Amino acid sequence: MSVMRLFGWAGLAAIGPLVAWLTPSLLTQSLVAQATFLAIFALGVGLLLRQNGTVSFGHAAFFGLPGYMLGALLPLKLMPVELLICAAVLLTAGAAFVIGLVIVRVHGIAFGMLTLAVGQAVYEAATRMRGITGGNDGLSLRLPPHLFGLSLKTFQQPGGMLIVSWLVMVAVLALVSVLGASRLGVLTEAIRDNEERVRFLGYRTLLPRAAMFAISAAVTAVGGVLFSLYNAFISPDTVHWTASGSALIMAILGGSGAFWGPVAGAFVYFFVKDLLSGYTTHWLSIIGMALIVTTVAFPAGLAGLLPWMRKLIESRRGEDPVASS
Repeated sequence: MSVMRLFGWAGLAAIGPLVAWLTPSLLTQSLVAQATFLAIFALGVGLLLRQNGTVSFGHAAFFGLPGYMLGALLPLKLMPVELLICAAVLLTAGAAFVIGLVIVRVHGIAFGMLTLAVGQAVYEAATRMRGITGGNDGLSLRLPPHLFGLSLKTFQQPGGMLIVSWLVMVAVLALVSVLGASRLGVLTEAIRDNEERVRFLGYRTLLPRAAMFAISAAVTAVGGVLFSLYNAFISPDTVHWTASGSALIMAILGGSGAFWGPVAGAFVYFFVKDLLSGYTTHWLSIIGMALIVTTVAFPAGLAGLLPWMRKLIESRRGEDPVASS
């Protein structure tokens, strides 16, 4: 990794602490923190869309599962909480890998419907297993006073959680960018483009696709853990298919072609939603129309705006007689 790129990542990581320091409003800090949870959620959905070329309507299950695991297992005190949090993410990824071994065999709308079925199965379990999940009333997390060497207040106050979640988001974003350039990332992109040719070259395609499905679930689970720690509460709404649909909209709006696209889409979606909901109850219709316009005008999403603007500037410079002379 070049020195300039390292400085770029460091500058990106510094934005969160600066926002927390410069913004006195607790409401604004809380909104930005919540946006980072959704950005990580959308990043997991966008990763699957970019690497496997498949659309998931059930990733909310992986967003909410870690919270339910923590809520159910914390009272048992089987292990340190920090280890339990890591185990919840890994178990979610493991479950996704097993599921992926079955559902990645199909493509297109069939894959989307299978992910929807998995997500709704988790939702039904969350609503019906009242003894474990609390049913529709939700489940409170009994967290210890300290986590990872920090006070619990750090994770449950807007300013502290904004810094923590932002740094985690940047770290996950960096790992996703490295993954895209790795052997697994290149292989899954090749499978996405022409699976038959990859098989002809002697590569197996099932395991890489299932592994990428599991990694995308793990990324989503990280966002779910931060959400659960901040609220100390988890409910069935978190794993409903509508939550998966919102994350998919964020990924499409931002553009999955660039690894940072879903993150940008999540922030735009979240704050536009917050702004419009204060003026009208029909904010979802406005976002829907904006999504259609964006998809038609910029199929690559918001991430496609930068190349478009660069070409526009270059073309205008080429037409400028002063610049050409």
